[in-house]
Amino acid sequence: MQAPVKLLVTLATVAYPLVVYLGFGRWNPLWVALLLAALLFLRAWSSRDLVWLAAGCGALLLGAATTLGGGWLPLKLYPVLLSAVLLAVFAFSLWKPPTIVERIARITEPDLPPQGVAYTRKVTVAWCGFFIVNGAISLATTMWGSEQAWLLYNGLLSYALMGAFFAGEWLLRQRMRARVAAAGQHG
Repeated sequence: MQAPVKLLVTLATVAYPLVVYLGFGRWNPLWVALLLAALLFLRAWSSRDLVWLAAGCGALLLGAATTLGGGWLPLKLYPVLLSAVLLAVFAFSLWKPPTIVERIARITEPDLPPQGVAYTRKVTVAWCGFFIVNGAISLATTMWGSEQAWLLYNGLLSYALMGAFFAGEWLLRQRMRARVAAAGQHG
């Protein structure tokens, strides 16, 4: 059951900006918030992951804010909340190692050398910077942008930038590995 639940939540998270955009003036925002919270709690239950539980609680708070007269604004803040949660998780891992990036790296490379650990720490810091900038832009589109600008950034550009950042780091890592391997052959 875990894989289908993860897929459903991932698809719902990716589609979230479009659902909010299409729902303006058509649906009660409370129902969208409750659906989001239910999906996130389902993900938290299936993975036993506190990050998803925190995100679900955040979605419930957004739902409560919509009920108190916030309309769609609290729901448009969800991408900001998501960036803040990811920033907190990555930043916390800098304070209490191993970092998130190191944990991921050790899945394929359990005997990560000290240079690799140092590198993963730098990548974790870079991701923290990304989440700060991404959250700030998401907040700006929420507060001052049109619905179309909000959808364009939060429904497309944010994902494209995240993918480009991930791909750029992967390419850099491959170049670094090649350099280390070449240095090992000459030394």
